[in-house]
Amino acid sequence: MREVTYIEAVNEAIVEEMDRDERVFIIGEDITVGYGGGGVFGATRGLLDRFGAERVIDSPLSESALAGCGVGAALVGYRPIVELMFGDFLTIAADQIVNCAAKMRWVLDDEVDVPIVYRIASGAGVAAGLHHSQSFESWFTNVPGLKVVCPSTPYDAKGLLKSSVRDNDPVLFFEHKLLYKRLKGDVDESEYTVPLGRGDIKREGGDVTIVALGAMVHKALEAADALRKEGVSAEVVDPRTLLPLDEDIILSSVKKTGRAVVVHEFPVHGGFGGEIAALLADRGIEYLDGPVKRVGGRFCPIPSSFEMEEYYLPSVERIVDAVKETLVW
Repeated sequence: MREVTYIEAVNEAIVEEMDRDERVFIIGEDITVGYGGGGVFGATRGLLDRFGAERVIDSPLSESALAGCGVGAALVGYRPIVELMFGDFLTIAADQIVNCAAKMRWVLDDEVDVPIVYRIASGAGVAAGLHHSQSFESWFTNVPGLKVVCPSTPYDAKGLLKSSVRDNDPVLFFEHKLLYKRLKGDVDESEYTVPLGRGDIKREGGDVTIVALGAMVHKALEAADALRKEGVSAEVVDPRTLLPLDEDIILSSVKKTGRAVVVHEFPVHGGFGGEIAALLADRGIEYLDGPVKRVGGRFCPIPSSFEMEEYYLPSVERIVDAVKETLVW
């Protein structure tokens, strides 16, 4: 083990998969410039020198064309990694992802694989404004044929990205931009993968389950620290992938604790927390000693200033308050 940043873990995963399989290539906007040739955030640093322009491709500024190129390349035997730069641009690429990538296996009678990874820098917290800070993970969990991944640590980011590249279906891989260079963690130097569809217990506890997604895992862990000082033992569950979802790890945790709070960055209304609440109502109602509480972003466009953005995002205090509301039942 050695400590690396989240963005370094992503870069390592790409390098290792391109070394392992010559069918893997990466395409995106400005991925050979900036940050020493590493794109806007540095994720592709060193790739051009190592693999050449035939496998590290700078594209025109067209997210729809990028997403469609990935579909075509996958159908003829390649395994493309498509960098969409900012998650907000998924609105432009959605037609190709939803109506082409996700449906090809069905329309071609299961005779093809569609191994595409769409890498997406998502989330708020860096004052990038309302057009560069949104989180759309929840939207795409409603699309059969896709897989949706949102790692919260460098270890998970590397292992899940490697698994995503090897998967035979299109994967939306959401990387939280706030974590890129601010978060460090232990990452194996040896070969490893993290399987899609398997969650992780980030902290064990016995009084309440906090299910948190992406960067909110770290807010949940801070909340667990604060609650521990008040004698409350919180278990933090990180699903890691939303589609497929590890339902069993959530149900097992709530069976133990009897209470649940779900934390995600996108707004509560229409957010993925509703699916987790529905899961618990359907399969875990007998485990619950109180209502399932949800904590999400405010229902408004994301502000540009750091101060207002902090107000928009779930806070440790809001998570603690939600936990306390479940404890009074």
